Amino acid sequence: MSPLQEGLVIAHLGQGIAVESDGKTVLCQPKRKLETVTVGDNVLWQLSAPDQGSIEEILPRRSLLTRPSRNDKVRPVAANIDTVFVVFAPEPYCDFLLIDQYLAICENRNIDAALVYNKTDLNPQTALIDELAIYENLGYSIFRVSATHRHGLDQLKLALAHQTGILTGQSGVGKSSLTNALIPDKDLKTNTISATTKHGRHTTTAATLYHLPSGGNLIDSPGVAIFGLDGLSEAQLAYGYREFQPLIDHCRFKNCRHVNDKDCAVRAAAEQGNIPMSRYQRFLKLRDKMPRAS
Repeated sequence: MSPLQEGLVIAHLGQGIAVESDGKTVLCQPKRKLETVTVGDNVLWQLSAPDQGSIEEILPRRSLLTRPSRNDKVRPVAANIDTVFVVFAPEPYCDFLLIDQYLAICENRNIDAALVYNKTDLNPQTALIDELAIYENLGYSIFRVSATHRHGLDQLKLALAHQTGILTGQSGVGKSSLTNALIPDKDLKTNTISATTKHGRHTTTAATLYHLPSGGNLIDSPGVAIFGLDGLSEAQLAYGYREFQPLIDHCRFKNCRHVNDKDCAVRAAAEQGNIPMSRYQRFLKLRDKMPRAS
């Protein structure tokens, strides 16, 4: 039997999983009864046939992003991500509710989050500038870029140089343009993976891990525009708001919902202007969207 080797899952292909190991890419099939393998996973694999392998074990993950699936289940989007870069722009209209949702999930998933303000060549509305200041005051990094004009990309590349990141955000904000700017030979690399494993093409929603020319890794997951609130409790959603965290223990009740509860420290802070009312109101909206919100 072939010895076990360590590898990195870099893509899902139509006929299997592409695993990178010792500078080569091998098409592998996961062992039966193994939990779902996802891009970014570190795995143990062994040769099962010439140029083909079997994934025997998934090594411990430091982080995992999931998305809703069928039958109230969740599917992994990507593993071992260090930072989720939430992309937004002046056009289309900036969905701050979606941004808060991404940030809340990251706060609960041991993943850093940063904001990427794309299309800086367009004139922003005053409301957008005001909200940006709020996020900066909360300690979130904001990268101001223009993928079209290639402005600000060096700072983003520098941030990605020593980590694995993923871009997310609403449709139309320029994620694809940004990915192509960061990975100039993206199509060539994608075709090389398929050619090396000798099995077909990527599926249309396949996530792929790319090694950036300037260092670090970027996971491109074009088919996953959103990862949902499924799996988060109401308490975790509240914790996902950084400004709430030092206040939660000061609420009168341990199971405070931060809505109309008596002596709620979070609601009081919002009403007194000590935390942003706009963020608090979006928290209430997200809470109402949760599958089991009462």
